[in-house]
Amino acid sequence: MSGSTGKAALWGGRVASALPVLALVMSAAMKLSHAPQIVEQFTGKLGYTEGSLTGIGILELACVIAYIVPRTAVLGAILLTGYLGGAVATHVRIGEPFVAPIVLGVLVWVGLFLRDERLRALVPLRQQS
Repeated sequence: MSGSTGKAALWGGRVASALPVLALVMSAAMKLSHAPQIVEQFTGKLGYTEGSLTGIGILELACVIAYIVPRTAVLGAILLTGYLGGAVATHVRIGEPFVAPIVLGVLVWVGLFLRDERLRALVPLRQQS
């Protein structure tokens, strides 16, 4: 990949990665805040216990941290895929739309694909000529 194409991919990957990172950090902060409206939604609508909010919020932050550290980004993407799969399952269980966690999961991998040359080499989208 040429220098300018590599820089464009890197910056595109950073932007694509920033979107799910910001959304998940905000989500974790809301869980950790134990704000009454969050507790109500989590316990009433989603069916989780209030005590699970802290653990789930910490888990969410840990997965995001693993994702943003370049050395552990692939592990972080795998962990976030599992975490977001749980979010999809929760939404399916209560009969709600589940597009948002799927979009976040896709952005996690698109962002990593664009910012990590090793991943692009491992999973080429087209044949090298």
